[in-house]
Amino acid sequence: MKDLAILGSGPGGYVAAIRAAQLGMSVALIEQEETLGGICLNWGCIPSKALLRNAEVLRLIQEADRFGITTGEVAADFDAAITRSREVVSKLVGGVAFLMRKNGVEVVRGRGRLVSEQTIRVEPSGQTVAATQIIIATGARPKVLPGLDPDGRTVFTYRQALELRRLPASCIIVGGGAIGAEFADVYSTYGVRVTVVEALDRILPQEDSEVSREVNRQFQRRGIEVRSGALIQRAERSVEGMRLHLESGEALEADMVLTATGVRANIEELGLEELGLQVSEGVIAVDPHQRTNVSGVYAIGDVTGPPLLAHAASAEGVIAVETAAGREVAPLDADLVPRCTYCQPQVASLGLTEEQAKARGLQVRVGKFPFSASGKAIAMGETGGFVKTVFEAATGRLIGTHAVGPEVTELLPEMVMAGWSGVRPDQFEALVHAHPTLSESLKEAALAADGAAIHI
Repeated sequence: MKDLAILGSGPGGYVAAIRAAQLGMSVALIEQEETLGGICLNWGCIPSKALLRNAEVLRLIQEADRFGITTGEVAADFDAAITRSREVVSKLVGGVAFLMRKNGVEVVRGRGRLVSEQTIRVEPSGQTVAATQIIIATGARPKVLPGLDPDGRTVFTYRQALELRRLPASCIIVGGGAIGAEFADVYSTYGVRVTVVEALDRILPQEDSEVSREVNRQFQRRGIEVRSGALIQRAERSVEGMRLHLESGEALEADMVLTATGVRANIEELGLEELGLQVSEGVIAVDPHQRTNVSGVYAIGDVTGPPLLAHAASAEGVIAVETAAGREVAPLDADLVPRCTYCQPQVASLGLTEEQAKARGLQVRVGKFPFSASGKAIAMGETGGFVKTVFEAATGRLIGTHAVGPEVTELLPEMVMAGWSGVRPDQFEALVHAHPTLSESLKEAALAADGAAIHI
């Protein structure tokens, strides 16, 4: 009998396996797909970031004359971009397999189903894996909207889109969250006429409203059309493509539709009902230490619901393993989980938005610093966007940081540390930041909350 069996090898599952092995546990990792790493590594975070890098390079070449560089005619091969993204994935998948061997984790191929709180049957082999404790890390899959069933010809999920080697002339992206924004960026850069349709009142609706408006502004400037507060009444499929009728009366036509409206947890055919494991609103219910209502059974990552982020799943995997090992470990604080969107402009955030803080009844002080006043941003030729800080007025504690602009995801480590420690604006003043860097903007935004910013 193993000490631990894990269902799913995504960023939650494989990280949990490694941590368990480090603690001396014998571990079995069960994966139904041919490759390890889950959706994030194979069909999400990693291949999409490779494509975004391609788009970034292409955009720099397209705008090379701004830097005094003449390039002549530029040809962009999207098929080659897809090939490169798959090569990146292959390298990292091999890395995960190596880590399993290095840590002595037994990888079992097939689809697992719980037959007791300590037993998993794996199909089609019929192999039984017995373990003292079990972690469910089966992730999630794209939601399917009525009338927009993906067929891989005119309607695509993001997973299918990551295999699409020939781009259409036009595309409607349904969903203006991180996935939708990132695909809009890539496709638009490669010359596709893109329209983003978002049911809520703004794109990136989970972000600070000022951040959303800035992304919308820059998208519109690049020719990406955005329809916010737009509900789809019906969809028509034709030989030429798709026509979406909005409740406003507007009809949108495109060669292709990409659906990016969220995910649903993979909870089917896992034996949860027979085991009496509690499911609430389509996800597995867990306590702050990732324990389900069944003793010895844990669940982590997207199968337990938001925040639906790879790094959150990894953190939850460690929490589950440490708890299973009888160690003291703090639960995940959702307010300290960073969020990042890699479109251009990039978006990075941590903690409460200004709106969320006020909704909780908090009095806040806000500081902003525009990249138009940043020496590094001006030198880069990327001056759109800003850094925004939200401090609780009563305590002076930093409760939210939000950035939109060039490479702002690289500011997240300091944002996380500052949020975790709850620093005050005057404490930021004592931190010397290298010049010129984009990180100076974070310090300036913090000082701005006290009216003490230097460069604005």
